[in-house]
Amino acid sequence: MTKQHDMNTVLVTAYAKAPTGSAMFEVYKHAGIVLEIDPSNHSIVNVEFTFITDLAKDFINRLIVGYQLSNGIEELIHRIENHYFAPSTNSVIVALKAAYKRYFEKINQSENKK
Repeated sequence: MTKQHDMNTVLVTAYAKAPTGSAMFEVYKHAGIVLEIDPSNHSIVNVEFTFITDLAKDFINRLIVGYQLSNGIEELIHRIENHYFAPSTNSVIVALKAAYKRYFEKINQSENKK
C-alpha cells in the first residue's frame, strides 16, 4: 500500500466554448483550463490548457505560472490580451475567469466551515 503525500495545492478546472472553425474546436469543441494553485498565497504553480500545439501550451504556461490570484484577475487578463493573439483568446479568458471564480468560491466555503 502506498503512503499518501500531504497536498499543499489544489486543482481547479473550467471550460469555455472553443471558437468555431478553429483547430481547438475541431479537436476538443471546448477550451479547458486546469490550474494548480497554492492556497497559502493563491499563486498559480502549474497550468494546462487544451491547446493543440506544444508551443502554445508552453507559452501559456510561461504567461500564467507564478501569478498570484489574490491580486485579482484583471492584470492576468491584460497580460493574455497583450501577448496571446489567437482565435481562442476569448475562450482562454472565459475559462480563466470561471476557474478564478470557482477557486475563490471553494476557498471561501472552506474558510467559512472553520
